[in-house]
Amino acid sequence: MARTADPDKRRDLIDRVRAYLIRNGLADLSLRPLARALGTSDRMLLYYFGSKETMVAEALALDERRPLLQARSRLESSEAPRGPAGVRRFMEEVWQQFNAPELRRALPLYLEIMTAGLLHPDRYGPVMRDTLAEWTGLLTAAFLDLGMTGTRARTEATVLVDATFGLLVASLADSYRDRYDAAYRALLDRLEPGWHVT
Repeated sequence: MARTADPDKRRDLIDRVRAYLIRNGLADLSLRPLARALGTSDRMLLYYFGSKETMVAEALALDERRPLLQARSRLESSEAPRGPAGVRRFMEEVWQQFNAPELRRALPLYLEIMTAGLLHPDRYGPVMRDTLAEWTGLLTAAFLDLGMTGTRARTEATVLVDATFGLLVASLADSYRDRYDAAYRALLDRLEPGWHVT
């Protein structure tokens, strides 16, 4: 009789794989050194995840501390932002979450995944594409709640998500964090007036 994978062991491995990826990156990721660092075998990693790509995707996607999951919970609660000013405050909170030390340490890995996804879409493409699509979907719903048409809501959400992501990526290459905080506030200053429905 085949063994059934232990879900607790699998989740523990996912957490440890994520920590390893944040420390070491993706470029030279090989199953044997990873398994050795985790005190297991490459065969055991394949038993639990099936492939290296699936393991990487799950290590990134199943982190309940991600701002995406927190944002979804907030937008679906009774405390969902109201009006353009509420959406702005919500996005300011999201920016602060992304700049918290723990998550900021993981941002280079997400950038590496995005680049790998462009070069090898069959392996890592869905990770970044799905993340951006989820954020865009969440904010599209928020803009629809403001009374925007579907097309306008989608466009506003795309601009906001992509500009936010661009500033986050650019800030990784520069030690002047205050400059990017100011740039993000300027971005919201320019976008917020366009969120009013007339």
